[in-house]
Amino acid sequence: MEAAKIQDFKWNKLDYDFEKNEMKICIHVNINETIYLTLVQRYKELLGGGGDGGSEDVPYDINAHISEIETDDIDTEYMNSRFEKYSKLLVQPNVTAEEMQNVLDELHKSFASLSQEEQKYANIFLNDVQSGNIVMEADKTLRDYITEYEVNAKNDQIHKMAEAIGVDEEQLRNFMSSVVNENNINEFGRFDSLKATVNISKAQQYFQQKDGVNYSPAKIRIRVHQLLQKFILEGGFEI
Repeated sequence: MEAAKIQDFKWNKLDYDFEKNEMKICIHVNINETIYLTLVQRYKELLGGGGDGGSEDVPYDINAHISEIETDDIDTEYMNSRFEKYSKLLVQPNVTAEEMQNVLDELHKSFASLSQEEQKYANIFLNDVQSGNIVMEADKTLRDYITEYEVNAKNDQIHKMAEAIGVDEEQLRNFMSSVVNENNINEFGRFDSLKATVNISKAQQYFQQKDGVNYSPAKIRIRVHQLLQKFILEGGFEI
């Protein structure tokens, strides 16, 4: 293949047409940049136990180079264009069920580029749209809505945790907004300070209802430590 032709070779298509000796040749490849980065995203999630935030060892050899590839913005333009097409169909008259389903299928396929967590909120948002629980704003993209739903969900999770065990909500929220790992979680005694704000009576009620066990105050403090540490390191979860 000529050098000029190689330079023209792009990374965004699956089919490439060439002409050689007055013959047209079509070459089909199995992967483009979007597919590649989507697979990298799934690969990286193996480090988190499949996206559940787990910290257990993964029974695979994870290539460090691959896990560092940036996948935060995989083909967002394409996903937003599918969403825009879907949004326009919603307000158009005489749209058939088949047409709507085809556009929805395209939109759902574009979700593969998102993390598992983001896919969850994208689907929740679409369910709200379909059920009429939300009025869409013209200047918002699908990515905007996903981020908004994710932020609201995290805020709700933090509030529920504060209510459940009586921990100081502001301190917990500040903790969740900082970069924390197992090595620095108690830097300057900040995790101990957070645990000291827990209402042991409320925590005892929570764990008794959750586990069906009447723990001693000493055991409650251990359970509080485990729960808060897991909650912070995993970036929150439903309790």
